[in-house]
Amino acid sequence: MTERAQSGPGRRTMLGAGAAVLGTTALGLAGGQADAAGRPGPGAAPAGGPGGRRFRLDLPVPTVIGHRGTSGYRPEHTLGSYQLALEMGAHVIEQDLVPTRDGHLVCRHENDITATTDVAAHPEFASRRTTKTVDGVALTGWFTEDFTLAELKTLRAKERIPGTRQKNTLYDGRWEVPTFEEVLRWADREGRRRSKPVWLYVETKHPTYFRGLGLGLEEPLARLLRRYGRHRRNAPLILQSFEPGSIQRLARLVDTPGVVLLSGPSERPWDFVASGDPRTVADLVKPEGLKWIASYAQGIGPTLDLIIPRDSSGRLTEPTTLVRDAHARGLVLHPYTMRNENTFLPAEFRRGADPNAYGDAFGAFRAYFETGIDGIFSDNPDTALLAAADFTAG
Repeated sequence: MTERAQSGPGRRTMLGAGAAVLGTTALGLAGGQADAAGRPGPGAAPAGGPGGRRFRLDLPVPTVIGHRGTSGYRPEHTLGSYQLALEMGAHVIEQDLVPTRDGHLVCRHENDITATTDVAAHPEFASRRTTKTVDGVALTGWFTEDFTLAELKTLRAKERIPGTRQKNTLYDGRWEVPTFEEVLRWADREGRRRSKPVWLYVETKHPTYFRGLGLGLEEPLARLLRRYGRHRRNAPLILQSFEPGSIQRLARLVDTPGVVLLSGPSERPWDFVASGDPRTVADLVKPEGLKWIASYAQGIGPTLDLIIPRDSSGRLTEPTTLVRDAHARGLVLHPYTMRNENTFLPAEFRRGADPNAYGDAFGAFRAYFETGIDGIFSDNPDTALLAAADFTAG
């Protein structure tokens, strides 16, 4: 049986309030017996990270990660988006971090806030519009590093892709740009109210670029993690970055688990470009590359196409060996990103001619879950939870 056809072991499943809530299973990161898809089996001795430090992620498998909150339903990286993800039952909720001019960490997918805020409607900031090169790409717009926090707080968030998600525009202007500290306080409040921790998945964006501006991300992030007790290896928080060097730096500052994000095979992490390291993502997903990642990180976050490539027509082909190879090195896999709309789905799961209509997202989720991944980022956590419940019940 191929990896794609291999079904995972059944786990207890509970449905309620319109969302699937999976029974909690500790997610071990190495050692022990493994199933045919390469997942650690029950009683596995989890290990990973610098010096083989042992830890567990006390999360269900497959883990459902609310991508930027619930960006399929609310403008991304707003407290409204995060709250809805929590209410839907997402196991972990993602934040992307960029700095302000005065060094505060705020939650935006990019430092270019042209598409995600109403900054263009503020004449007092018209002169701040500029062109910058970020990680080798020229961008024209407004950037967080040119605003103080007080200035940024005068803006309001809006839907990033209104043509695709027209219903989300109803919420334009409802929420401001949150600081990461505000999110930590929110998570603590909700955790106390629910008597269970709220898990966060935190990404450092363009860390080499910002370090060059004197706005390094890792040190202020580590200070906040220590202040809110999320710096320990068993804390309900996962760190992530497309730059391996950022995860290495964070591993020296805190014990919080780290995940290296991986994009297209031919691409190079920007810190590799800056340092002259010739390796590409294709090198990092080979066994030796994964062994190197496992020396300081606990997981990888590959694009879904690294798990199952698509052919020229956009249909899924055969799974790669990445799941098996990563699990052999004790790494968890949390690939990104599943979305319900036709335009984002593999061709065989699209339905109808409208690219913005929903396709067969459940079929696509099952195809990815059958590879043995440990979790998945989704813009639609409610769909992902139901798909995960179907899969584990089967």
